[in-house]
Amino acid sequence: MGPPETRNQHYSELKRECLQQKKLFEDPEFLCSNRSLFYRTPPPGPVQWKRPGEMCEAPRLFVEGISAHDLNQGEVGNCWFVAACSCLALKPQLWQKVIPNWKEQEWDPDRPDRYTGIFHFQFWIFGEWTDVVVDDRLPTINGKLIYCHSKSNNEFWSALLEKAYAKLSGCYESLNGGNTGDAVVDFSGAVNEPVSLETGSFRTDSKTREKLFSDLLNVNDQGGIISCSIASPHERELRLANGLVKGHAYSVTGVRRVRLGHGLLAYFKNDTVDLIRMRNPWGKHEWRGAWSDRWGEFLSDDFKLLKKMSFDDWCQNFTDVDVCRLMNTSVLSLQKRWREVVHFGSWIKHSEPLRNRSGGCMNHRQTFLQNPQYILDLQDEDELLVSLQQRDMKIHRAHGQGENLTIGFAIFKVELNRKYRMHDIITQQNVATSSYINARSVFLRKLLPKGRYIIIPSTFTPGILGDFMLRVYANQDLICRELDVDKPSVRCWSSFMGYPQVVTQVYVHGAEGLENQDSADPYVIISCEKNSIQSEVQKDTRDPQFDIRAIFYRKKPNKPITIQVWNSNVVKDQFMGQVVLPAVLKDSADPQKLQLKKRGGQRDGEMPGKISLQIVTVRELTAM
Repeated sequence: MGPPETRNQHYSELKRECLQQKKLFEDPEFLCSNRSLFYRTPPPGPVQWKRPGEMCEAPRLFVEGISAHDLNQGEVGNCWFVAACSCLALKPQLWQKVIPNWKEQEWDPDRPDRYTGIFHFQFWIFGEWTDVVVDDRLPTINGKLIYCHSKSNNEFWSALLEKAYAKLSGCYESLNGGNTGDAVVDFSGAVNEPVSLETGSFRTDSKTREKLFSDLLNVNDQGGIISCSIASPHERELRLANGLVKGHAYSVTGVRRVRLGHGLLAYFKNDTVDLIRMRNPWGKHEWRGAWSDRWGEFLSDDFKLLKKMSFDDWCQNFTDVDVCRLMNTSVLSLQKRWREVVHFGSWIKHSEPLRNRSGGCMNHRQTFLQNPQYILDLQDEDELLVSLQQRDMKIHRAHGQGENLTIGFAIFKVELNRKYRMHDIITQQNVATSSYINARSVFLRKLLPKGRYIIIPSTFTPGILGDFMLRVYANQDLICRELDVDKPSVRCWSSFMGYPQVVTQVYVHGAEGLENQDSADPYVIISCEKNSIQSEVQKDTRDPQFDIRAIFYRKKPNKPITIQVWNSNVVKDQFMGQVVLPAVLKDSADPQKLQLKKRGGQRDGEMPGKISLQIVTVRELTAM
């Protein structure tokens, strides 16, 4: 279900009603009033709401098609939105989704009686495409549009699109200040990765810079959308001597590795330069340095006609980049396909710790694990892409709110057989933590080995309430679900079959000095009460690093836990030693290094090698 402003407004029904009654549509959900314009700062003059036909002759949605160069920014500080529109205009498969059945919506000069003054647009809002209806009455001062408008005075797609977006946000002033990446996500459902060019080593290390250029080139070639800006917390839209503007969003319209010179000589010489091409939504104040229009160097492709700069200069001058990936999940596509899992959740507050889901970040160790938890299995090593997005808060700006929550997430490598919520961090490994930032979305890319993981999204501070959407992408089929059960449940047959009395976690770090067999490809098996967990085989080593965890809810605490090391062979695996542990409550929870023993009736006999492990046993089943 879409936001309240869009409910129960069906474009086709409303248009049919207007045609039957021979009237122009007036939107009762977004009135031509000051409330729709601003909540604090009024426009610079008396506003009149005018329909396109009252401002020009022969109005059109598009004049000679749609172009990234159609747009001009208006009075509201929404260059970020205009930059997103410029990016949108470059992608027919996207703008035709955002502006649905546009040919039917276009003015028909041969049938003026069919015009009803109603338009609709689609935005991807919190995981679903939402249809937004508007009328064509637009705010003007002295007969001119005061917000986003096209260079052609009879082209209105951008002004009407902006009105629909302002309706979603509560009013036009709510669009004053925002993030281009967020708008691109709303236009496409893309995954936004913010990149700071000031941090890391993009400006100082050529290899890091080359990796970023390759990533951007790939995103651009795959149809993604890139935008950039120069951060300026205290100076908005300040023009610099080099022609760039601080606090101002630019749409990237091309990423290219360009060959210099002409003809065969250029081909064999193989001199190239990495260039990036941008558009300023103002349509003026362009880059004045190398490779700009003022520069005389000749390029052998269409980059010679447009505003551009070298990638090195781009990294030195810009501070923030939004890289929006269009995640191809289609089984019919010939291009790279991502597997996707989406979960919707909430940070909610409850006085009972086991039911609380607003525990704050890892700084708050006592409550962090009270957050929602999502378990994920990777069958092979893979690059994982994770996006955490909160609901857009702009609509609350009129009420003195509207600030994003500070959000982030952590990923833990956990026991291979874990199926209940994690209640304590004992040996589980924190393999990745996103930044915590008051942005609408947080993104992380991480190469992870095969294993079981838990993703924990949270607000920075405990007790903060909100809704979120978690999206996970990988190259393999994903098994990802929310963990909502704390411990094994009591059933009617539990008294007969038995119910766990203690819970034990086993962490086997590795082994050393194993028996010198023909080949050493060891693996470990952890067994408890007919349940067992097996590690991956470690190739060609007598000192393996197993890094394996298991958790057992034990009905018979007097039954020991057995940890065996085996050597993988083609014909028959060979036993390399074991340890048998009582794993009782009084045992030390400290790391141990134990001598491997023989099995069967020879348990007291030693075998070559030692095993490093940690084992923890507690009575309370929700203690780990």
